[in-house]
Amino acid sequence: MAGKRMKNNREGIGRETLYELGEAVGMVKERASAKFDETVEIAMNLGVDPRHSDQMVRGVINLPNGTGRTMRVAVFARDDKAEEAKKAGADIVGAEDLMETVQAGTIDFDRCIATPDMMPLVGRLGKVLGPRNLMPNPKTGTVTTDVAEAVKGAKGGAVEFRVEKAGIIHAGVGKASFEAKALEENIKAFTGAVIKARPSGSKGTFVKRVAISSTMGPGVKVDPASVVS
Repeated sequence: MAGKRMKNNREGIGRETLYELGEAVGMVKERASAKFDETVEIAMNLGVDPRHSDQMVRGVINLPNGTGRTMRVAVFARDDKAEEAKKAGADIVGAEDLMETVQAGTIDFDRCIATPDMMPLVGRLGKVLGPRNLMPNPKTGTVTTDVAEAVKGAKGGAVEFRVEKAGIIHAGVGKASFEAKALEENIKAFTGAVIKARPSGSKGTFVKRVAISSTMGPGVKVDPASVVS
């Protein structure tokens, strides 16, 4: 049944056709037919080899229309900074106690923030948080003294991105229920942030391919020129 639905959803989509962004968003929204509000995802193939340190692409972007997702945020902080994090809406705040919880295998959060003085403690969790892309990092604004701003950003639609081994970046950029204009604005903001993060070692064409899809829907190839303008 699911296979038949996917086949039907693919009808009308050219496998090699590059669609203008507005048309592609419309096609994705039309085909988002699951019983839940599907996430709209973007995949960007970049002209980099992230095995080389000067070709790593990573960063964070606050999407103008949010992600449509409720983010649970954990903060490693003490004293006044812990209080700031709580007031800003952090779901979990702690120090050694939080480290022990994570080490025990309980990771009940989607974003992890830490003050700089907590990094020796958080560093012990690298093997647990690293593979889940949850390790705080100054480059993505998750190691900071301004924990209140970081928490508000995470709650308000901040999306972290990091290129994978094959030179691909994946991210959720909204929900299928969003207005088409809101999705287009989010996608352009996201691609703009990725382009801004272009590393010094990248030569030739940086954005090679762009595709968008909903959680259960087929991918639609987007003309890169319509998102990087």
